[in-house]
Amino acid sequence: MADIIVVEDNEEIGGLLQDFLIAEGYDAYLAVTGEEGLEVFESEGAKLFILDIMLPGMDGFAVCSKIREKDNTPIIIVSAKDSKEDKLNGILLGADDYIEKPYDIDILLAKVQGIFKRRYSTDEIICGDIKLDKIGHRVYKNGEEKSLNAKEYALLLYLMENQDKVISKDELFNKIWGFDSDSEPQTLTVHIKWLREKLEDDPKKPVHIQTVWGVGYRFC
Repeated sequence: MADIIVVEDNEEIGGLLQDFLIAEGYDAYLAVTGEEGLEVFESEGAKLFILDIMLPGMDGFAVCSKIREKDNTPIIIVSAKDSKEDKLNGILLGADDYIEKPYDIDILLAKVQGIFKRRYSTDEIICGDIKLDKIGHRVYKNGEEKSLNAKEYALLLYLMENQDKVISKDELFNKIWGFDSDSEPQTLTVHIKWLREKLEDDPKKPVHIQTVWGVGYRFC
């Protein structure tokens, strides 16, 4: 998963922004069309979009709308389109911020840092009645601590860090057990079953750990 996908058709401007982001320690991918940005996002995922509006083919507003149909990943629009109507349109479509070009790179980097700090640096992840304590490596359901083994915890953590994103079985298995693991892929199914038994009100009708048939799983 990339930290940030930059969608900018001006490769010089996009490349400079990518370099600044990499210098700040982010894994940044540059896409020159909206279609490319969405393709990378759907296959690899990302923690943040920095999105231009005036793009060849699918424009930035369409990209923003498409992302918001099924994901709440933060989006910063960076555009030379500076009318009130454009700004309102971007925000109403679900963008988290709208910055006019030309922009001060330090301001943009500060906004990126703020989003990562608020969204991804917390010591706890809470989703409904489930809370995961990243410091204590503890998991609670309705305030009651649940006993998870190391792989169950790692699997739940990855799912909760990627809430609402469909994660393929291959990605989950390789992330938790590793490409060189001697374990069978079926062990993923077993651990999902164990997690459901511990965390779902009705394991046969899971609300949090959902199966996306033919693809993998999604945590809601």
